[in-house]
Amino acid sequence: MAQAAERIGQLREQLREHNHRYYVLDEPEIADADYDQLLRELEGLEAENPEFVTADSPTQRVGAEPAKQFQSVAHAMPMLSLNNCFSEDELADFDQRARKGLGKGLGKSLDTDTDSEAIEYTAEPKLDGAALNLSYRNGLLERGATRGDGSHGEDITGNARTIRNLPLKLRGKDYPDFIEVRGEVVMPRSRFAELNERLQAKDEKTYVNPRNAAAGSLRQLDSRITADRPLYLYVYGVGAHSGGELPDSHFALLQKLRDWGLPVSDLAQLVEGASGCQEYYAHMGARREKLDFEIDGCVYKVDSQAERDELGFVSRAPRWAIAHKFPAEEATTQVEDIEFQVGRTGALTPVARLQPVFVGGVTVSNATLHNIDEIQRKDVRIGDTVIVRRAGDVIPEVARVVIDKRSGNPKPVILPKTCPECGSDVERIEGEAVARCTGGLVCGAQRKEALKHFVSRRAMDIEGLGSKLIEQFVAEDSLHTPVDIYALHEHRGLLIEREGFGEQSVNNLLTSIETSKDSTLARFLFALGIREIGETMAGELASHFADLQAIESVALDYAKRIAELQQEEKSADEIDKALKDDVLRQTPNIGPRVARNLAVFFDEAGNREVIAGLIHAGVHWPQVTAKKAESQHLGGKTFVLTGTLQDWTRDEAKDRIEAAGGRVTSSVSSKTDYLVAGEAAGSKLAKAERLNVAILDQAGLEALLAAG
Repeated sequence: MAQAAERIGQLREQLREHNHRYYVLDEPEIADADYDQLLRELEGLEAENPEFVTADSPTQRVGAEPAKQFQSVAHAMPMLSLNNCFSEDELADFDQRARKGLGKGLGKSLDTDTDSEAIEYTAEPKLDGAALNLSYRNGLLERGATRGDGSHGEDITGNARTIRNLPLKLRGKDYPDFIEVRGEVVMPRSRFAELNERLQAKDEKTYVNPRNAAAGSLRQLDSRITADRPLYLYVYGVGAHSGGELPDSHFALLQKLRDWGLPVSDLAQLVEGASGCQEYYAHMGARREKLDFEIDGCVYKVDSQAERDELGFVSRAPRWAIAHKFPAEEATTQVEDIEFQVGRTGALTPVARLQPVFVGGVTVSNATLHNIDEIQRKDVRIGDTVIVRRAGDVIPEVARVVIDKRSGNPKPVILPKTCPECGSDVERIEGEAVARCTGGLVCGAQRKEALKHFVSRRAMDIEGLGSKLIEQFVAEDSLHTPVDIYALHEHRGLLIEREGFGEQSVNNLLTSIETSKDSTLARFLFALGIREIGETMAGELASHFADLQAIESVALDYAKRIAELQQEEKSADEIDKALKDDVLRQTPNIGPRVARNLAVFFDEAGNREVIAGLIHAGVHWPQVTAKKAESQHLGGKTFVLTGTLQDWTRDEAKDRIEAAGGRVTSSVSSKTDYLVAGEAAGSKLAKAERLNVAILDQAGLEALLAAG
């Protein structure tokens, strides 16, 4: 038995080494037949000695049984998106902002000969595939997850394990105890055609491009199907990590990842300043069509981790990185019709119905025209021949009209006066491009997205009522407003009879609905989906007024005053100036746009009826006085959350801090009062220690919250 264990260990190390040489270094040492012989020997020994089988064995890449569904999992550190630039000027603007943030000289950012303080960037190709987040603990693959919404993704560990150049065990010994590795899963162009030929021979659905093939293959419930697909991983960075030091240089980090056996693109380079980025962009653009993997641009990242920490983040994107997209692909087609679609916030978006045309890797039959001003500026009419543009994930748009091919006497498009879905008035505020339906919660076109928003995790947090189920209910005309959600218990028997449902799943759903009734005023306001009332603004309204009726009252007064001034034929600017001292406008951070949005929402009788119905159904929140809300004991304190807390999610911790008056930001700076650090805290903890920021664990945060 000892001899078998020793031989199994030898075979595993040999196979891992050959995998690394073949898939990562592209330097195979043995023939495929020899590799297969070693693998078969290992499979035989493990079958005879199952007690020696481990999860990181090369034989354990493929699971036996298909999964029923993917489970949602939280990323230890969010996977943020990148801002885009499309021109040399926009790249220069990004570089100028970064240098200003770092206090570097602001000479000509595209002329490094005259600038001694150019930023050093790591430039990489922007692979066009599917993002993957890998977690390694003690060097062993623990989890693979999709990007999802950035905070949560789907657990696809079984599928990730089938990717041949993805190591199940890291090489060496200097890797952190825990580390998240971020990468892109792609399919080679050369193998994509082969895959489609195989699928077509089986009379199965083919893929339109390698990117869709990679994403679709990665999300197969049966990992054996994924294992049969030619997928490759290339890693480009890390997320959370603990129990080890990482290089301060991003380029050095990429080399370290390669040392640990992870596949890294050999196209990454260190460049100086915006001019170096532009040269890299031109070089990659020239090589683009010769590469075996599709790329849709380049990514530039400030190389120094210390400088990244100093620059921090804006919204959900870092200030220290940007994606430089290649020019959009274009095609010519004809406009067959122009219709107006109504979104969740009531915005009317004109959509051109096109003769189908293949552009940017997909067949396009619809393209956005953005708004009525854009239609008039481009002079787009039904029947026109137009140029359609598509770049990456950007929604296809009508770029311009081919006037020379216009024939007949096509009529200009006119903005409808009433909503094409519910008949409510369409409002277009002077000076704004977007026109909106005023129907709010009673508009059928807004209903589906409004309901999805209402039940979302950051709103009323109703688990089990997902997007697909809401779409089914809306299609069946079973859900009209959020009030109907709280009446679903009356139809328990019908729910159990639905396909895919059972008694336990229905019980779980109804329990979640009942639990959601115990909410907060801030969550409730956010859940209503009022235009431009996000989480932060909802929290500020709740803190300032501390009462829903008070908010409704001042909003209705504001709406009344707007109507009176409109009767006097005042312009939008004149109305805003006349109302600058209104009670609603005196609320912190409430400007004329937000005030008007609140007024429009509460002035709609249907919206007030929905609110009354929700309260009648039992939705409630703790009552506090405005005075108490203004004197919350953490007011003025800034917090940063990092790592995984023991009992709370980051969202739960954020809610509690904000309920006590605190403010939660994404990056550590000298203005940060407290860093709340959980497991796998990463670089934010190190920076907080350097800046002498007070550091709390969950127990410390609980004590601070209780002190109020």
